[in-house]
Amino acid sequence: MITSSARTTVFDIDGTLCFDGRTIDRRILDALADCERAGHQLVFASARPVRDLLPVLGGAFPTATLIGGNGSLVSVDGRVRARAAFQAGELDRLLTEVERFRAGYLADGPWDYAYTGPADHPIRGRVDQGGLARRVELAELPSVVKFLVVEATDLAALAQAGRALGMTVNHHLDEAIIDFAPGTTNKWEALTSLGIDAYNAFGNDINDLDLLRNARHSVRVGTHPGLDGVARVTVAAEPEAVAAEISRLAGAPGR
Repeated sequence: MITSSARTTVFDIDGTLCFDGRTIDRRILDALADCERAGHQLVFASARPVRDLLPVLGGAFPTATLIGGNGSLVSVDGRVRARAAFQAGELDRLLTEVERFRAGYLADGPWDYAYTGPADHPIRGRVDQGGLARRVELAELPSVVKFLVVEATDLAALAQAGRALGMTVNHHLDEAIIDFAPGTTNKWEALTSLGIDAYNAFGNDINDLDLLRNARHSVRVGTHPGLDGVARVTVAAEPEAVAAEISRLAGAPGR
């Protein structure tokens, strides 16, 4: 558990800080550094596993807390742990649906991963960019903390099947992928498990809904319609606008 503070600020990564899948613009990095110097405790919360957060951050903000896999993984003081994983029976039921819809997938363990999707799928460019893990067979993973479907005969029907199984499901229509997490796992739920209940937040997608809704001060990056009316501030999905809003937060008294 870490100390909760209203000057804790939580940032999603892809589409919020990172716009090319690989790097964070220098203007945003500088604004984040300003935020840290102003006394904000930084938290990065992503759908990516912790393994794939590290190369994007590039060694910056080593004391930041990391939340990966939409809440199924956390890293505090550099120690990564799985805090939620699919139970064996739960995963078997999901795999039955995966087979029914002839789906290709990326399954993440606490560190290594299994992949059965197309070799040229865009998601491959965001997986293990730092060469830190191994690609293994699904059965070799000690546990599965996140399951991402990248192709299927009917993505909408597969997403609904996952919801019927009681899983947390985020169907990203713009990318044609489905993100499955065990139980009610999400970024906000992971934050509360770490003792963080007062915070600011930046996010851009439907998997940031609870994160933004429960924040003291919330910023939507871009115009995702699923976040209409949720965030207090909306900024353009471009580095200059995001950096400016982070700098404003850093200079705001009491935030």
